[in-house]
Amino acid sequence: MPPLRTALLQSSGVLGDTAENLKALDEAAARAAQSGAGLLVTSEMFLTGYALDLQDIPGLAEPADGACAQAIGEIARRHGIAVLYGYPEGADGVVYNAAQLIGPDGTALANYRKTHLFGCFEQDAFTPGDTPVVQADLNGLRIGIMICYDVEFPENVRAHALAGTDLLLVPTAQMHPFQFVAEQLVPVRAFENQMYIAYVNRTGPEGEFEFVGLSCLASPDGVTRTRAGRGEELVFGEADPELLSASRENNPYLRDRRPGLYASLV
Repeated sequence: MPPLRTALLQSSGVLGDTAENLKALDEAAARAAQSGAGLLVTSEMFLTGYALDLQDIPGLAEPADGACAQAIGEIARRHGIAVLYGYPEGADGVVYNAAQLIGPDGTALANYRKTHLFGCFEQDAFTPGDTPVVQADLNGLRIGIMICYDVEFPENVRAHALAGTDLLLVPTAQMHPFQFVAEQLVPVRAFENQMYIAYVNRTGPEGEFEFVGLSCLASPDGVTRTRAGRGEELVFGEADPELLSASRENNPYLRDRRPGLYASLV
């Protein structure tokens, strides 16, 4: 099985302007596909921007099968590339901080709602999701999805490992001064859970926030396969099933677990 070449789009787009952000996504998808990528991953809330006024969020929210989802499906189909994008999902009278995976044929494969909301802004703006493990199959890999703060909870990532996730996609809005998450925590999560993690950040100032970039693809051997800087970038890395299989064979973490000792965690 060949590696899945994965493109990480580190960009903040235009705050509140979905049309411009769709245009940027289309351009990035074209570049990624031309470079041989089978998957393009964007940042948290890429479709609308992150630092929105609270009163504007309900009007920008869309259902998972809304007009923007259909437009992204067409982008994916036209370029023959899977796309994971972050957006505000409106459903059942509330708004979720969500991420949706669209397949290369334009069909929706999985939709995830952020389960751990960070800080007062998110807690005021969104309703937390209640499904910790959301997965889909793509190019022979089991793809998992979570968003930003979710990856900082070891139980969350371990649940994905136990469910067989091979490549965990984490659109994020990681801000100063927490860059150690991108630099140190994410590669450790990949190693201790024996999976690839694509961690894709926003960049630059936005409202009261300063996003730090540093998007990365970390592999199960603990190596960071690609790393962006602090500016807008499209970077590439490969999720290699052969390396994943060899690493799982050599690393005993999941085999040596003793779940009976961990009851106090829940």
